[in-house]
Amino acid sequence: MQTRLEAVVVPVSDADRSRHFYRALGFRLDLDVTTGDGSRVVRLTPPGSTCSIMFGSGITTAGPCCILLTVPDIEAARAELVARGAAPGPVREVPTGVRAVSFLDPDENEWLLVESMPLNRP
Repeated sequence: MQTRLEAVVVPVSDADRSRHFYRALGFRLDLDVTTGDGSRVVRLTPPGSTCSIMFGSGITTAGPCCILLTVPDIEAARAELVARGAAPGPVREVPTGVRAVSFLDPDENEWLLVESMPLNRP
């Protein structure tokens, strides 16, 4: 069976605030709909990614999550996050030996950016 990760559900308390936050980071807005029962689904895609995030009302009751993104240049990625209004921590080396930086969204979901690293895949 061949699969592809399509979207990750991110728990948020305010869909409008989160939509604005992620749009300011350069995420592409793919969908923002309200269903007949009043539930709302917002879908955004990070620049250069084939996997999206989804949030809204009536989607999940889960607590904060951690999402990992890879970037080719960690210093440039951190500088862009700062320029776009995020508050990333310092660049650090993680146990796998790669450099990483993290930041929180308004709902305490953690985003971990790591420099691209080769994966050993069968």
